[in-house]
Amino acid sequence: MSAVNHARDRTVQSMFDRIAGRYDLLNRVISFRLDARWRRQVIKAVLNRPESRVLDIGTGTGDLVFDAARTTKGKGAFIGLDFSLQMLRLAHAKRQNFSHRKSTDFVMGSAMIVPFKGDTFDGAMSAFVLRNVSDLALLFAEAYRTLKPGARLVTLDMFPPSATWFSACYSIYFHCFMPRIGALLARDRAAYQYLSDSVRDFHPPERVALFIEQAGFEQVVVRKYLSGAVCMHIANKPIASARRA
Repeated sequence: MSAVNHARDRTVQSMFDRIAGRYDLLNRVISFRLDARWRRQVIKAVLNRPESRVLDIGTGTGDLVFDAARTTKGKGAFIGLDFSLQMLRLAHAKRQNFSHRKSTDFVMGSAMIVPFKGDTFDGAMSAFVLRNVSDLALLFAEAYRTLKPGARLVTLDMFPPSATWFSACYSIYFHCFMPRIGALLARDRAAYQYLSDSVRDFHPPERVALFIEQAGFEQVVVRKYLSGAVCMHIANKPIASARRA
């Protein structure tokens, strides 16, 4: 079975291949460098011990993997999974000069067909990936399968913010100016128009929490930043799941 077999997935894969070289810069510019702070919150939430073995779903150029390895000073094992070859090439290039590179690795594959056995990881995390997946239920089911009983899933993504004065300002910036910034810096307005539209059309965070629960996770918590424009979901795989399997 192909790792990418849905028309939308192939389109998204091609888009990320195109913008890979400017992806990190644009993340910093568009988020006013807040993305780095949010990623640290993901790592803090997913690690239950420094020696954890953690899967980063949709790793991109590997920032979350490198930050996690840096946080544990190389004690854990962090594996980045992504279906974009160009993103992974950049991740591997970063890894060459990374001080804790032995604790990191990168694998090409789909979040919906994770190429690892069940009950493998102590944690799973992702940052700004969920909106780009054609089948969220399958992604969460695969995360559940590959996590050990008692392990934790932590995801971070952008959502339409709550209806406040902030949401009006956010909409002007994110839906009007952000695609123009993408066109200027990445020379690919279409890609950043897609990213803008993907937020506008995404599920509310409560619906994503329901998907996570339906996959079998428990104790699902939603943390909201910037009036809900960015949300982190935290959930645990039940310890008793080993007995039910």
